Amino acid sequence: MSLRSIPPEMDGEKVALIDALLDRIVDEHKVFLPLAVESGSRAWGFSSPDSDYDCRFVFVRRIAAHITPWPARDVIEFPPEDDLDANGWDLGKALRLLLKGNAVIVEWLRSPVVYRGQAWFSDGFLEFARLAATREAIGHHYLHLGERQRRVYFGDGTNGAQKKMFYALRPAATLRWLRMRPHEAIAPMHFPTLMEECDPPAELSRQVDDLMARKLVTRELGTAPLPAVVASFIDSEFELARALFEGGRARAPEELAAQAERFYRAAVERLEREGDGATAMVGAQ
Repeated sequence: MSLRSIPPEMDGEKVALIDALLDRIVDEHKVFLPLAVESGSRAWGFSSPDSDYDCRFVFVRRIAAHITPWPARDVIEFPPEDDLDANGWDLGKALRLLLKGNAVIVEWLRSPVVYRGQAWFSDGFLEFARLAATREAIGHHYLHLGERQRRVYFGDGTNGAQKKMFYALRPAATLRWLRMRPHEAIAPMHFPTLMEECDPPAELSRQVDDLMARKLVTRELGTAPLPAVVASFIDSEFELARALFEGGRARAPEELAAQAERFYRAAVERLEREGDGATAMVGAQ
């Protein structure tokens, strides 16, 4: 089954440009695209009218491309142009990073905005990700991501761009979600869902809801210090997370290498067998 999930509020012309770019990648690079999603604020659920489009994709090279002593690059990327940023990883790269504890591919697999994809690939990859990802490694990823965003945008205690608040708040909410669910490792990507499920303080919810409502219709929110209730939430969640996840590491790659190889091989063989129909563009809905 082909996947396609485009919110009606997204710019149809921009989506058409992304579809055309994905078609071009398939044609020029001779690859399959079993998954292409939106990865930025539009997928997180806190976009602005001028938010970039961040298209991310997983590509798989044809079998003939594997029979060479000079493997091709494991990324396909384009320089950002206007408000479009697009790049993707080879499936092998995505699997290797997942086994090292990188949570980026997990977010791609959970994105609610899908430009195109194959359900069997997405479902199978997510199933493997649930097996491979550990709470410790995922928590470690979001702790260091959040601390970096907190330091870069609001580290000096002075005014910062209000919209940047979300880049530290989202990792903090993810860490809280993980802390509240000791047997889970993969949190929702969609920020409103994440906030609802992590049961934040009421005053924080009110402030975040207000900022999100304004961000949805405003190109520039201006600058301000990090609100005290937001700063308290972020800093307390990071402190708690250090005790839980600071030493977190992924499972030893050799423990899952055989499963990763089987998934990789099966994906390559199935895509090759199904041919160009596996990457054909899904018509706009």
